[in-house]
Amino acid sequence: MKLRFYNAKILTMENENIIEGELRTDGVKISYVGAEKADGETFDREIDLGGNLIIPGFKNAHTHTAMTFLRSFADDLPLNDWLYNQVFPHEAKLTEEAIYVFTQLGNMEYLTSGITSCFDMYFKLPSFAKANTDMGFRAVICGSINDFGGTVEGCEEEYNTYNSFDPLISYQLGFHAEYTTKRETLEGMAALAQKLKAPLFAHNSETKAEVDGCLDRYKMTPTQLFDKLGMFEYGGGGFHCVWFDEKDMEIFRDKGLWMVTNPASNLKLASGIAPICEMRKHGMKNFAIGTDGAASNNCLDMFREMFLVAGLQKVRENDAAACPAFDVLEMATKGGALAMGLKDCDVLAAGKLADLAVIDLQKPNMQPEHNIMKNIVYAGSKQNVKMTVVNGKILYEDGKFATVDEREIYQRANKLAREICS
Repeated sequence: MKLRFYNAKILTMENENIIEGELRTDGVKISYVGAEKADGETFDREIDLGGNLIIPGFKNAHTHTAMTFLRSFADDLPLNDWLYNQVFPHEAKLTEEAIYVFTQLGNMEYLTSGITSCFDMYFKLPSFAKANTDMGFRAVICGSINDFGGTVEGCEEEYNTYNSFDPLISYQLGFHAEYTTKRETLEGMAALAQKLKAPLFAHNSETKAEVDGCLDRYKMTPTQLFDKLGMFEYGGGGFHCVWFDEKDMEIFRDKGLWMVTNPASNLKLASGIAPICEMRKHGMKNFAIGTDGAASNNCLDMFREMFLVAGLQKVRENDAAACPAFDVLEMATKGGALAMGLKDCDVLAAGKLADLAVIDLQKPNMQPEHNIMKNIVYAGSKQNVKMTVVNGKILYEDGKFATVDEREIYQRANKLAREICS
C-alpha cells in the first residue's frame, strides 16, 4: 500500500530538527521525506495529519512478550521467589496456543505505545514467529538457552531458520544469563558467535546477587567472564546492566556493545538504577530501552520507560541536567533499532523501512509546543499515539487494530491464563 502523509511535522531522528512537510511510502519502504508536495503521484491512501508528528517507531529492545499471561499475577515478591517459585513453574505449562495468543496480546499493547518492533527472548519460537507474521508485527528473536532448556546446536539452527523465515522476523544469538547457564554452554555460545561472526546478547548484572554469585564462581563479573570467553568479538550487549563496575564499562566501550536499560522492571523488582550517565562518562555510546516482560513491569509502555530513564538518572546523579530528552528519545528509537540489528528501521529517510508512529499533538499534554521532543519524553503518554505503521502497513489507528480481533484475543487470553495459573 502506497501512503502519503502530508501537512505533517516529521522528526527523522537523523538530528534534532523537525521538518514540516510530507512522508510517502512506496509499499514497505519510505520513498520521500521533505517539504515538497506530491505532484501527480497516486497513492492508496492520503492522510492529512493536521500538524501532527511522525517519528520512527519505538523499538522495544528487551522483551518477553508472551509473559503477558503473568501480568499482575505474582507481584510484590522478592526477585528469586518471583522467578523460581512463580514464573518458572507457570511457564512450564505454556502451550503453543498460549504463546501465540499472549504474544499477540503483547504486540497489541506495543502498538498502542507506538512500538513497531521488539527484541524478544522466549521459547516455542514457531508459535512466536507465526503470531508476529500473522499480525504484521516486526520481531527480532534473541536466543534464550540455559540449563533448563536448549542447546548450542539448537541455537545455531534457530539462527539459520529465523534469519531466512520472513522479512518481519530476524534472530540474534543469546542465552538467558550467567547464573542460569553452565560454563560449558557459555563456552559453546562464545564459539558459536565467533563461528557465525555474530553479536551475542544476555541478561547481564541485573541484580547485585547475580554479580556476587558470578564473582564467587569465577572471580569475575558476568561482563568480564563473557569477554574472557570471547563472546563479544563481533558485538552484542546486555540487558539491564544495573550493577556494572568500571572495568565492565570499559569492556562495553571498547567492544562497542549495547546496553539495554529496563527502568520500570528494575524499580519494581528492586534491582537498582542502571548508572547510564556514569557509563557515558566512561565512553560508552550505545544505549537502548526495553520494557522487559509484563510479569515484572507490568506495563509495556515506552513513554513510561523514557520518563523513568531520564528521571532516575537525574536523581541518581543529583543533577537535573543529566540525561537530556533527545538522548532518551534516541535510545528509544534509533538506538533500539541498531541494537537489534534493524539498520533499515533506525531513522525516517528515503529507502528505510516504513516503521513509524504518528503522535497526536492536538492534546492538552502536548501543548504548548515549546519543545516537542521534551513534550514526548516528559509529558507524553499512550493517548498521544494516533497511528502505528509497520512495514508500510497501518496496524493501529485511532484505538483500532487492523489485523487482530481484540475481543477474541482478550477472551482467549483470559481463558488460557485461568487454565495455566489455576
